[in-house]
Amino acid sequence: MTPHSIGRPGRRHVVVVGAGPAGLSAARAAAEAGARVTVLDASHATGGQYWRHAAGPHEQLTDEELRLQHGWDTYCVLDAAVRSHPAVELVTRAQVWAAERHDDGPRLHVLVGEPDDAGRVPLTFSPDAVVLATGAHDRTLPFPGWELPGVTTAGAAQALAKADGVAVGSRVLVAGAGPFLLPVAATLAAVGATVLGVHEASRAGALARGWLDRPWRLAGTSGKLLELAGYAAGHVRHRIPYRVGEAVVAAHGHGRVEAVTISRLDPTWAPIAGTERVVEVDAVCVSHGFTPRLELAVALGTAITTERFVDVDVRQRTSSPHVWAAGETTGIAGVDAALAEGWLAGHDAAGGAPDERRARTAVRRRAATHEVARRMAAAHGIPVQGAGSGPGWLRWLTDDTVVCRCEEVTAGRLRDTAAVTCSTDPVSVKLTSRAGLGICQGRMCSAAVTAILGAPGALESRPVAAPVRLGDLARAAGPSA
Repeated sequence: MTPHSIGRPGRRHVVVVGAGPAGLSAARAAAEAGARVTVLDASHATGGQYWRHAAGPHEQLTDEELRLQHGWDTYCVLDAAVRSHPAVELVTRAQVWAAERHDDGPRLHVLVGEPDDAGRVPLTFSPDAVVLATGAHDRTLPFPGWELPGVTTAGAAQALAKADGVAVGSRVLVAGAGPFLLPVAATLAAVGATVLGVHEASRAGALARGWLDRPWRLAGTSGKLLELAGYAAGHVRHRIPYRVGEAVVAAHGHGRVEAVTISRLDPTWAPIAGTERVVEVDAVCVSHGFTPRLELAVALGTAITTERFVDVDVRQRTSSPHVWAAGETTGIAGVDAALAEGWLAGHDAAGGAPDERRARTAVRRRAATHEVARRMAAAHGIPVQGAGSGPGWLRWLTDDTVVCRCEEVTAGRLRDTAAVTCSTDPVSVKLTSRAGLGICQGRMCSAAVTAILGAPGALESRPVAAPVRLGDLARAAGPSA
């Protein structure tokens, strides 16, 4: 097939990038507001990371698979609404590999097909509006041995369990920070793994300050609290220990992970000497929060906050004309926030009235969920400064700890490169040390690299947002039909 461009016919055309909770909600709202909508998602199915499931009709999910999902009825309603609406085109296996700004609006370059297929179909979209609902991925702090097979992100372990019913190991330990650790442990236990424990890096004091301060402000988020209560009940049922103020500070093994060292942490997340203990495992799942997917947002010129999220106004508009954003790309606040933000973004991008009743309802729901987001950040956020230089978790890194796993760049090499070049600029160090130049393009190591360097900056500016074959680029550069 030849590449072709999809332009702007009569009515307003909205392209939604991402078919998770925020993207589906945005697509439905935009269509109901009268727009023509195209939904693009790189996966084979809708639902995003939150509603990840195996391919196939919904009715094929077993009772056990359904137990691993939360809010599945909401997903089914949204998915059916998007698929059945005559103004919506859903394109799965669609990878947006580049985005451009033009005077008349954004332009998106897309490849449709399996990621490893040499014959993917190139498409170019020039819509009136773009809603970015690209979500986020796990942030994992590096530690000695984290490159061993069997060490995974918590999100990867949950995705494997939800999509394929497979546990990453038989003796699994879950560690990191944030409420996400709880559903991951529950999912692993449900697919047959023995979860040896959940180890939360934040100490009891930080958790209490974050979650227990002025509890009446959580009155509008009772659904989320009930969900957390359900996870807690599952921990009791499966006898999973939950320990706070602890972290995996090293992984050990020959050819794969065989054991981990766990240490108590001080309030800055620095290891407390003499508290280390070794636990035998065959898998460890780690997540220290989430990092938003910002490549397309940066390419489209949107403003980014100091916390590294897309900056939006009350209507989910970004600083870039024609671009809206919703969901975890604008802040980590959970599925309810994503649904409300997605609806507001899609409705406004389509030219819907900002003062109609459903818009006011979505604004109230978003406000309630943002209270949860603030508390999560306060309770589980990574400390930015320790007693010495930089955050305390840097003290569990040795000079030979691999930080960039793609290029095998160690913490010592990063520090030496910065010293020799007299530069702590992340982009400069990227070019001189090769940290962030691998296949993931810094998605896994960018935050750690900047923390080690002790300098502001990031590595999200990528003209090519995803791996692309040279043959795909050649076909995409061909004449448009």
